[in-house]
Amino acid sequence: MLYEGARPIRIIRPVSFSPVDLFRELRGLWQYRDLFYTLTVHRIKVRYKQSVLGLAWAILQPLSLMLIYTVIFSVIAKVPSEGVPYAVFAYAALLPWTFFSSSLTNATTGLVSHTQLVTKVYFAREILPLTYVSAAVFDFVIASSFLIALFFYYGVGLTIYALYAIPIFLLLAALATAFSLFLSAVQVRFRDIGVAMPLLLQIWMFATPVVYPLSAVPQRYRGLYALNPTVGVIENFRRVVLQGVAPDHYSLAISAIIAAILLPLAYLYFKRVEATMADII
Repeated sequence: MLYEGARPIRIIRPVSFSPVDLFRELRGLWQYRDLFYTLTVHRIKVRYKQSVLGLAWAILQPLSLMLIYTVIFSVIAKVPSEGVPYAVFAYAALLPWTFFSSSLTNATTGLVSHTQLVTKVYFAREILPLTYVSAAVFDFVIASSFLIALFFYYGVGLTIYALYAIPIFLLLAALATAFSLFLSAVQVRFRDIGVAMPLLLQIWMFATPVVYPLSAVPQRYRGLYALNPTVGVIENFRRVVLQGVAPDHYSLAISAIIAAILLPLAYLYFKRVEATMADII
């Protein structure tokens, strides 16, 4: 029996994989929007606090990779770059890829790095990996400024098709959210996931048209290749921003369908295992 002024008691139970549970949990998540905002701002401040270069670090990661790959794949290996300078060709894909990989790398360990918080107070635990994804969005916006500078330097003009970059990026954010929720939940039980993430992302990057164009993939393998959900997103982001043409709706539709399936399933899986997180973390 609860007396007046007593704290409410919440019993955490595993959810089922149903639309009803999905909407109920999302409605409950909205109640923690202030905590989500506070933790996101905290992530950003801590990352750049007492840093000499400050926000420039958001640009340095894709920039350094661009310089390395430019030397390797334009000077040594001579990889085709769709008729544009390889430096801007690579950066236009490294920009969204860095957002994706940074989100997964940080969000995967987001729960286990906040053990004291998870075990001592109840809140919607999915907020922790989600704040890492939202902090990566901030880095993406900062790093985008250098892409604009490259466009001016190389004389690359934007077209009306560049507006497609917004929904394409939102699709990439949905994929990053889905994988972050799933991997962070699995990491609670199997710590091998966090150790394996750098290797997994390195392999994943070379299985995605980041340092090479989609046209370099043999036609007979493209159907299977397009099942990688980041293929359609990365390729079409570079296509609309750099080449100034309409997106390839086929590859983009595959990525959208995969995201539409993975995101609710990953969220429901997260909420299902949330009931035992505090016991085994």
